[in-house]
Parts: sequence; C-alpha cells; structure tokens
Amino acid sequence: MKPVMSVAELEAFLDKVFPQIRENDARSEIVSIGPGTTRLHLPFSDRNLRPGGTLSGPSLMALADYAMYAVVLAHIGPVELAVTTNLNINFLRKPDPADVYADARLLKLGRRLAVGEVSIEQEGQDGPVAHVTTTYSIPPNR
Repeated sequence: MKPVMSVAELEAFLDKVFPQIRENDARSEIVSIGPGTTRLHLPFSDRNLRPGGTLSGPSLMALADYAMYAVVLAHIGPVELAVTTNLNINFLRKPDPADVYADARLLKLGRRLAVGEVSIEQEGQDGPVAHVTTTYSIPPNR
C-alpha cells in the first residue's frame, strides 16, 4: 500500500477540517507515514495522567484512534467522513508518565472498510503498553 498523502498534506487537511484533534498542550503529532503505516507521538503532559500517576486509558485510546484515522487518510486521501466503527484496546502494562508512540498498520484497506492495528509503546521500555485493533468505515462517495 502506497500512501497518497504526506505528513505535511495530512496535517494541513486536519488543521482545516478537524482542528480540535490537534489542540491543547497534550497534542499528538504525526511523525511519519509509510506504506500501510503511520507513527504518532504523544508528548507527556499532566493532562493525560490519571490517579496513581499513570497515563490514562482515554488518552491512549484517543492516540490509537488518531493514529488509525491518520493511516487511513494517508492511504485514501482527504476523506473527512471516514469514521471509527470499532475500537478494541488491550492494556498490557502500566505506562510510565512519559511520552508514548503509536504505530498504526493497515491490515486491510477495502473500498468501504479499513481494518488495522495500533501498538502503543514508550521509548526505553520492553514491549508495548497497549495493543489496539480497529475498523474504520469509508464513505462510498469519496
């Protein structure tokens, strides 16, 4: 699968149609786009902590969903109404209060559905902190 959008093109599109996804001090950034993949970075912020000093589940889920949205759009083009139809997350271990990275990979890109997985990791740690599977619906008239 060859991407049809660059990081700069995808960020410009998101700034135009979905600016709230990239607001606040806990903003995720698209690091790279490759064949069937994207990598996103979520810098550490107190905003993403939950009681007990760990990164919150909602922060990790939002990062995974954003990573999947990015990989889908990078490969189908600027289709703002591609939407999540399913997201399943397995929390594998307690993440440290530090930056996290989400590596999204398309498993199948069809005309109407995209299926993928996201691995969320922290630098210097052994193995992922969470594994996500997700499905996106692609509108028929794109």
